[in-house]
Amino acid sequence: MKIRVGQGIDVHAFCTGRHVMLGGVRIPHNQALAAHSDGDVALHALCDAMLGAAALGDIGRHFPPTDPEWAAADSRELLRRVDVLLKQEGWSVGNVDITLVCEQPAIAPHASQMQANIGADLGLDTQDISIKATTTEGLGFCGRGEGIAALAIVLIQSW
Repeated sequence: MKIRVGQGIDVHAFCTGRHVMLGGVRIPHNQALAAHSDGDVALHALCDAMLGAAALGDIGRHFPPTDPEWAAADSRELLRRVDVLLKQEGWSVGNVDITLVCEQPAIAPHASQMQANIGADLGLDTQDISIKATTTEGLGFCGRGEGIAALAIVLIQSW
């Protein structure tokens, strides 16, 4: 068996809106995330981690923000497409660890649904998916409530 580890990071600023998409969950909020797609920083970071682990570039290479095809794209669809790319190369995801960095919205009430969404999209048990959140104690752009950051780590394996 061969294994690799990948990391991904994504950041989006807040803009006018009524909800954020995180881990495929529509969370009511007094702002949205500015993005070409649905702005799901959790899934974008996960896609980058998966692509990086398989040495397949990054999410922007496969789904460029300059391409109108990906305007308002559902990030769960992007995740499923990335999973297909990995499988074509002989890789499968073993586990996922995502950390969301934000002051608001609260993540804990939505974490189990995020796990379920990612599990369904990647064919993983929810016990193989970790969703965590932290604040920056008021420091930096996240602490000032200007946006959300996500960090993802993934293990992929090939038999």
